[in-house]
Amino acid sequence: MTKATGKRGKAQTDANPVGKTDAAHQQGVKNQEAKFAQLVDHSYLTEEGFDVVAESLQRNLATTISLYLKLKKFHWDIRGRHFRDLHLAYDDFIAKIFPEIDEQAERLVMLGGSPVAAPSDIARYSIVEVPTETIHDAREQVSALVSDLTRVAKGYRDDSNAVDDAGDPATSDIYNGILHTVDEVRWMLQAMLDDVRLD
Repeated sequence: MTKATGKRGKAQTDANPVGKTDAAHQQGVKNQEAKFAQLVDHSYLTEEGFDVVAESLQRNLATTISLYLKLKKFHWDIRGRHFRDLHLAYDDFIAKIFPEIDEQAERLVMLGGSPVAAPSDIARYSIVEVPTETIHDAREQVSALVSDLTRVAKGYRDDSNAVDDAGDPATSDIYNGILHTVDEVRWMLQAMLDDVRLD
């Protein structure tokens, strides 16, 4: 395995180990090494601090994309008497979540990273699984989303503290804003789930 020296003089591997989740550290093609090296400028972060922030940004970016896709799939697949309400509600939730994809990706770029976005990488880093099967049932859909959003909210709370400790209060603020949106969507879905008429 070859190594490339980072801007701060720290050797980095080609293989993209845990903590090297930004594409700027993935230098598998030699003629791209110089281009990638130019991207690796972490501003006020140490290399170790950048590793913490980049890992969280890539994971949360992948999770947000997966959540968007899951909401869209449920939007398309919903059937039965709750079709109209959930069909429209899912699009409302998507409108709240979609801007966060760009916000997190661009934050990583600002810090000198380059987000990976291939489907295989999204599946690798995301903590939300997009179903391959068709789910028509309203309660099953909403229950799955509440479970996902509970995990996602905890992740943002933990990551907000971690990136702040790593010296990046700006990313921490971004995470706190996204956490509010996640909590809001989860609250609305939980209210639907509490209605016995959802069955």
